[in-house]
Amino acid sequence: MQVLLTLASVVCAGVPMFSFLAIVWWLDRYDREPIWLLAITFLWGAVGSVIAAVLGSVAISTVIEMVVLVGASIGVDLTMAQAVSGPVVVAPLVEEPAKALILLFVIFSRHFDNMTDGFVYGAAVGLGFGMTENLMYFVGVSDDFGAWGSTVLIRTFYSAVMHATASAIVGASLGFARFRGLATLVASGIVGLTLAIAVHALWNGLITVAGLTGGDTLFFANLVLFPVEVAVVFVVFQICLLEESWTIRRELTEESEAGRLPEGHPRILSSWTRRLSRSWVPAGVNHGLYVQTATTLAMRKKQVRQMGRRAPPFYTAEVDRLRRRLKGVLKGAGRRKPS
Repeated sequence: MQVLLTLASVVCAGVPMFSFLAIVWWLDRYDREPIWLLAITFLWGAVGSVIAAVLGSVAISTVIEMVVLVGASIGVDLTMAQAVSGPVVVAPLVEEPAKALILLFVIFSRHFDNMTDGFVYGAAVGLGFGMTENLMYFVGVSDDFGAWGSTVLIRTFYSAVMHATASAIVGASLGFARFRGLATLVASGIVGLTLAIAVHALWNGLITVAGLTGGDTLFFANLVLFPVEVAVVFVVFQICLLEESWTIRRELTEESEAGRLPEGHPRILSSWTRRLSRSWVPAGVNHGLYVQTATTLAMRKKQVRQMGRRAPPFYTAEVDRLRRRLKGVLKGAGRRKPS
């Protein structure tokens, strides 16, 4: 039985997280992120951030143990505080920054555009971390089927999602400020990290106190409260997607008025459902390449607008390059492939 549960632990730790990641990637419907970069982010969450978090936890826990020993030597019992500080203070303080480290590199990738991308990459690193942590917990109770089943359910749909939600908040905060200057980026990143730590600490805190007091009220309250937090984050994510649609329509309308884009296309390109159809694209034009080029152009124009005089030459040159590419794509209009 234990061997079977161990094997099942591997499946239950991995399959749901990959499934959640695929859903998040699919939801980013206007400009989906490259799978290779998403995989690197997920891998950091599953391996790199776990190692960093363990090292950080050991360092801080050592300091706390020393404080407890000093307290005991003068007659102060700090064992209860130590029991609470681990999951409520230490874990959020080391795990959230450890997960966020990869985001400091990803946001400077040419594939990173805005808050929506921040949500996606943040969720990816959180799901990677959740997968590894879940595996360790699942294997740890693989000798008891009842305990294993409840652990799989709670950690899959709550704890792991908590990690994804917390990291998504950090990613979105960085995405909001990515093109608004260094000071704004630092301030927004700190705010996002603080919120992520708070979400993590609240989840762990209610579970820890419920376990120490033996009451179920706080535990079930946690199960109700956390989905509300996830719903709020999801709503913000949807607002960011709506803002992407507005950006595409606004920026491409300008291109259309300048004669670089057919009239009516900005409205179609800014609609997730209408842009999927191929009927509106002129014959001879590569549908996928056209949609991708036009969307990227819209994003780059917004970024240049946000950066203003601070815009690096790459971004201004990219706008010109994408315009030339779009012109080349549209040159194929009216040409049909020989049957």
